Formats: sequence, C-alpha cells, structure tokens
Amino acid sequence: MTGPQRRQQLISIGRALFAEKGFEGTSVEEIAATAGVSKPVIYEHFGGKEGLYAVVVDREISALLGQITDALTEHEGNARALLEAAALALLDYIETSTDGFRILVRDSPPGQSTGSFASLISDIASQVEHILAAEFRRRRLDPKTAPLYAQMLVGMVAIPGGWWLDSRRMKKEDVAAHLVNLAWNGLAGMEAKPTLRSRARRG
Repeated sequence: MTGPQRRQQLISIGRALFAEKGFEGTSVEEIAATAGVSKPVIYEHFGGKEGLYAVVVDREISALLGQITDALTEHEGNARALLEAAALALLDYIETSTDGFRILVRDSPPGQSTGSFASLISDIASQVEHILAAEFRRRRLDPKTAPLYAQMLVGMVAIPGGWWLDSRRMKKEDVAAHLVNLAWNGLAGMEAKPTLRSRARRG
C-alpha cells in the first residue's frame, strides 16, 4: 500500500470509528488495530488521534458546504426555492454521509475550536446571508437582521435533520417540505399539506 493509499485507509477507518464511538471513545490503538498497522504509522501520517480527527472533520465540512453552496447557487434569486434547496441539500448529506453527520454533531475534542456543530452552522449560514439580505430589502425589511435569520433557518433544518436520521419516520422530501412550511409561512400561515413547489415544477 502506498503512502497516500495508507493515509486514505486511516481516514476512512477513523471516520467510521469516530462516528460510532466519538472522539473520546476512539483510541489510537483501535484505529491501528483496525487498519492492521502499528501506532507509529498513525503518528507519522497525522501526528496523533487529534490530527486524524481534524482531517476527517475538515473533509466533512468541505463536502457539506460544497453541497449547500451548489444548491444555493442553482436557485439564487428565488427565495422559496433557495430555502427548499438548502433544506434538501442538508438532508441529502445526512442521508448519504451518515457517519460524517454524526461526527459533525458531536462535541469537538477539548481545546479544538473548529469543527463543532455550532461553527458548522455558522459556516453554512454565511453562505445564505447575502441572499436573505437581498430578499429583505425587496420586502422592505431590515437587511441587517439577515445574518440572524440565516442562523435560525439553517439551525432549524440541521437539528430536525438529526431527528430524521434516527427515526426515518418520514420521507426526506416530506421532512424538507414541512421545514419550509414553518420557515416560509410561519406558525400563523401553516399550510395543511405543504409541498416543494420548485420540485413539482421540475417534475
């Protein structure tokens, strides 16, 4: 196995173990044993468990932000389609990268300021702030509040996403539709049977 291949193997193994047991519950010994290598190999590639964890988290954040950004770019200019796309992009990530999502929603190791779920929410929210601000101006609302609303909207999708991952009681599209229903209409204007309008037009 080449150096890059070994590094990728260790990242994959670390990702699975961190998702299952968390950072504290995963040991260097377990990672090494699962990979069939000695502990010094892990230190050589990552400097230790913390370094491996940081690489895993950075990759997951990049993947998720990439999906969110692509979805928002596709629907920029249409506020409701933007919200639907963001909700579906996050649920898509949760569905296809379950281990990655479980890692991201866990608390970061002591002393590590990046990679926490809160920082991830902030990163995603920053992607939608300027789009929300433009919509607020169009509706004669204060665009200075757009960053706050961006945080609320993204958090409102992310937290139920974890519930959906564990329960799977509803279809992904239905979860997204209900999230958009609450965010778009508010409690006072809830639709009885919400649907994703932009999705229906494409079909």
